[in-house]
Amino acid sequence: MDRSLLRNKLSLIGIGLAIISFFLAVYLLALSMFARDTNPYTGIITFFVLPMHIIFGVFLIILGMILERRRRRRQAPEEIPLFPVIDFNSPRTRRYLFWTVGLFVGFLLFSAVGSYEAYHFTDSTTFCGRICHQVMEPEFTAYQNSPHARVACVDCHIGPGADWFVKSKMSGMYQIFATTFHTYPQPIPTPIEDLRPAQETCEQCHWPKQFYGAVQKEIHHFMADEENTPWTINLLLKVGGGNPTYGEVGGIHWHMAISNKIEYIATDEARQEIAWIRQTDPDGRVTIYQSEEAPLEGSPESYEIRTMDCIDCHNRPTHIFRSPSAAMNIALQTGKIDRSLPNIKERGVDVLAAKYETKEAALAAISQEIDAYYQENYPDIYYAKPTEITKAIDAIKTIYGDNFFPYMNARWDVYPENVGHFIWKGCFRCHDGKHVSEEGTAINNDCDSCHVIISQGTGEQKAVSLDGLEFKHPVDIGEAWKEMNCSECHTGALP
Repeated sequence: MDRSLLRNKLSLIGIGLAIISFFLAVYLLALSMFARDTNPYTGIITFFVLPMHIIFGVFLIILGMILERRRRRRQAPEEIPLFPVIDFNSPRTRRYLFWTVGLFVGFLLFSAVGSYEAYHFTDSTTFCGRICHQVMEPEFTAYQNSPHARVACVDCHIGPGADWFVKSKMSGMYQIFATTFHTYPQPIPTPIEDLRPAQETCEQCHWPKQFYGAVQKEIHHFMADEENTPWTINLLLKVGGGNPTYGEVGGIHWHMAISNKIEYIATDEARQEIAWIRQTDPDGRVTIYQSEEAPLEGSPESYEIRTMDCIDCHNRPTHIFRSPSAAMNIALQTGKIDRSLPNIKERGVDVLAAKYETKEAALAAISQEIDAYYQENYPDIYYAKPTEITKAIDAIKTIYGDNFFPYMNARWDVYPENVGHFIWKGCFRCHDGKHVSEEGTAINNDCDSCHVIISQGTGEQKAVSLDGLEFKHPVDIGEAWKEMNCSECHTGALP
């Protein structure tokens, strides 16, 4: 009876497992607190794997003691009672109790610190973007190159408060399952169904009531011709706002739920086809607009009616996958690619838009095709400007690495972007002149409603007017640009 119940193989294994796991966890916890950068999987081991081993070790200790006591009782049932006898008059019992309580309190303190650190770890950008590397590589790469690169994922995807924290963790359980058993979709579908309302996330930083006036924007295009002819449009965006203290409520942010309430019904999952719109003005007057081309079938109540918020226009504020044309325009404008290389815009867009099985195959094809193109078609330039050609190839490969992800089938043409109206319908989902009220009033599709062009063109063709210019297409297509949407021709590739 004097022999400790811990003296059995199962309990000794549990003791060894718990002690080793505990000291490893303490070491890795200290490392994560003081090291500047650690492997993302260190957090998984520290806050999930090792604590599970400690708990399992404790379980083995207790199980071993129970089985050992049963074994001893079978051998001497007269000496060992059915239930343990706890005698506080015994110094040995008090000593055991002291160590048991001490270890239990220490375990609770360690668990509290570990749980707190685990909470922060699961809310970290590292956990969101680097743990599930293949699955989240497109989103994490785009995030790092975005205007919100210094904003934590949870600030937008969860926001403050306990309710959405719990919802996100419940959703995360499914995502862990999907990642483990490879049941996740490729690409990840958007829009996200359970995304928190923008008023509770975006507006923590971006306050529409403080938006007013106009914002100047310069858009640089390069044509797909031999000279890579630049074509620049300088315009004023009528951002407007919703605070009468600073001026008239209006502009693009008139749509926000400040003084006007805009509701709509989309008939497709991507919310690109809007059939029904309801506007409620500050006086409570309600106007309903229906699409003439694709009117709503049945009662509006049988559909999901969404209230318009930031995300309905700014649907790619962070995870931006640039089109080949847009990415090449930026590279040419910033000098990363020498615009004196003939047809480099066209060739770059062409190789970027092609589909490849793997990223490695894509990068190899980009190098081979660009190099071969100049060697075969412009041998003088090929031998005169080898550095510029190599630099252009490297820039195009960087563009591909930042925006194209074959494994997840993620690229610009599967993710609509609703800001603007160049390669997607965007504004023209509603502002197409074909959404009409019962009184016969159509939603305005006048270009000057949202922006004023103050200069456009280049060189001798450049026109400037602070009063505003009518849009001029860089290629003469007559009046066709007035009769169709930009996105009907412009796809993000060529043209």
